[in-house]
Amino acid sequence: MIQTIILQADGAPGGGMTQIFMLVALVAVFYFFMIRPQTKKAKEAKKFREALAKGDKVITIGGIHGKVVEVKDLYLVLSIANGVEVKVSKSAVSPELSTGTGESELQQKK
Repeated sequence: MIQTIILQADGAPGGGMTQIFMLVALVAVFYFFMIRPQTKKAKEAKKFREALAKGDKVITIGGIHGKVVEVKDLYLVLSIANGVEVKVSKSAVSPELSTGTGESELQQKK
């Protein structure tokens, strides 16, 4: 009787390996579907912000369209109208919206 109880408590042989495999598979799924794409997107955004130069047309995350007048380490100066310049943090410039400056998309919607 005691032996049968002990054998039942052990579970199926190889059951621990299955659990470890499932845990490794779960970690792999999280890495390839969540962590890796986010890291890749962050690298692309950093590369875009480092490549900004005077004369580039950009769109901020707040929706302000402007032309880069001056580039510093942490900020940009954007010209948004004749004689109107705004100092904006580099992190506020959207790489997704600024690709092609989004102007063609706006014109297509009109």
